[in-house]
Amino acid sequence: MIPTHKNTHPPCAEQRISRYDWSALSAELDEQGCAVLQRLLSVEECQSIAGMYPQETLFRSHVRMARHGFGKGEYRYFQYPLPGLVSALRTALYPRLAQVANHWNVRMALPTRYPDSHATYLEMCHRAGQLRPTPLLLQYRAGDYNCLHQDLYGDLAFPLQVAILLSDPQEDFTGGEFVLTEQRPRMQSRVEVVPLQRGDAVAFAVHQRPVQGTRGSYRVNLRHGVSRVRSGMRHTLGIIFHDAQ
Repeated sequence: MIPTHKNTHPPCAEQRISRYDWSALSAELDEQGCAVLQRLLSVEECQSIAGMYPQETLFRSHVRMARHGFGKGEYRYFQYPLPGLVSALRTALYPRLAQVANHWNVRMALPTRYPDSHATYLEMCHRAGQLRPTPLLLQYRAGDYNCLHQDLYGDLAFPLQVAILLSDPQEDFTGGEFVLTEQRPRMQSRVEVVPLQRGDAVAFAVHQRPVQGTRGSYRVNLRHGVSRVRSGMRHTLGIIFHDAQ
């Protein structure tokens, strides 16, 4: 089921997250390493969040990718307290993705288990010295791109994250596709290009995930990025569930 949102009374984050078929999404994450939540945000919500980008008081840092060899473009990390909708989505998405993460760790024979509550997980991050919030807004102009990478900010790193496209690929920009690569042992890398519309979210593996082989599950390594924006401007909200050192 794809949720629909009315302009007057949009559902709270928990309501809209619960409307998705999480059995199907979990199966897609198992099979492909990513899954799309269509129309997670309304047009108005996308415009509101993208419009936060120039408001410097909302953010703790500003990164220009070219200075660090990350690509071209820029992004800003929110500071605490997070904007209400961003915080609510982070809280509501986490328990569903934690179930997937725990299932994956069982298959990969990894000992880590993630708590049901995001607040509890953040307490674990903070005790480990990871205190800085990681949700971010990304901005790309024509010619910008994001190199393949993994968002790992400390010893504790939640294995899935979510990116929400805030711009309209028919009107606001061209190019700029979300790209996921997967390296399996002794095989060529597999590439997944994920088509998104404004308001769509993609949940995806950050670092590694299990794949079923003839002798059981084995681990594959993943990276994600954004292809070159050919025209216009593209904004994305990134929701990362662990905090940073």
